[in-house]
Amino acid sequence: MDITTVADDLIVCHDGDDVVRLDNLRPVSTHTIRGVEVTTLPRPDGEMLCQLATVNDVHFGEVDCGRVDGQEAGPIERVADGERPYAETMNRGAAAEIGAIDPAAVIVKGDLSQDGQPEEWEAFEACYRGAFGDRLYVVRGNHDAYHGQTSYSGDQLIVLPGVAVALIDTTIPYGTTGRITADQLDWLDAHAAAADRPVLVMGHHQQWIAGRSGKRSSEYFGLDPDSSDALNEVVARRPAILAYTAGHTHRHRIRRMACGVPTIEIGCVKDFPGTWAEYRVFEGGIMQVVHRVSSPAALNWSQRCRHLYRDFGIDYETYALGALEDRCCNIPLR
Repeated sequence: MDITTVADDLIVCHDGDDVVRLDNLRPVSTHTIRGVEVTTLPRPDGEMLCQLATVNDVHFGEVDCGRVDGQEAGPIERVADGERPYAETMNRGAAAEIGAIDPAAVIVKGDLSQDGQPEEWEAFEACYRGAFGDRLYVVRGNHDAYHGQTSYSGDQLIVLPGVAVALIDTTIPYGTTGRITADQLDWLDAHAAAADRPVLVMGHHQQWIAGRSGKRSSEYFGLDPDSSDALNEVVARRPAILAYTAGHTHRHRIRRMACGVPTIEIGCVKDFPGTWAEYRVFEGGIMQVVHRVSSPAALNWSQRCRHLYRDFGIDYETYALGALEDRCCNIPLR
């Protein structure tokens, strides 16, 4: 049994395909679900100004879930004959759930596709642009640029009630790793200096953190260490910036930059646990609430993916799900 979601007014438990949902709860109230005590989050001060949602690593076009660099080790999961492609199943489920909260914006943090092919991007657009129109904001990931493609490139400032989102293109064409250039950092610094509201920074690649991310190396799987350190320096001097949040790793995890600000990773949509993130923006802070896609078809698929990468000695269930406090938490003002 997984306690997957906790908010100020909500608790959701998944027990196999069985979903237990408690709604309309009070903040900081304790409830027992199948013998487990769970306490709702405190609500930040003031009025809720808006809600937004994010997804990442949606991977339209992928057909071999769990395959690593062409190897046969796995397990590798595939849909059965006649079954809808799993990227469609998971993302259609996510889009339906996101639509139910009527968000001010939906932000996609990269890896829209498996290989940046036109038909993969068309499937992505049909799912998300069709549902959210001009509320949709998108940046590419490494899977979208392995052949040097430039679609969905560039940085964007998204100004919403109570918050601004600085969406940064961290992708290096032809590569897997990420970076933020000096010009991009100057752009972020200028916007954060002039901001009249809190700023969330978002990108595809997760940040390298000294002492938490292994050896300093230009080959680090996420943002290179120099970019990561420079991002920390901008965040340290700009108190409007509350957090950096990324995808890429297909896991849920929160660490801290050297300046103490959270650097966050959100899991993928396409397999276990199959998630999207909601941000509730209050006058006194921002609440992150991660939801597991819970349509019957989505749960059927994501349950089948709990043991991906077992042949590599990876406990994917623990890795991907992370701790509850990594998924659901408050991000305070600075």
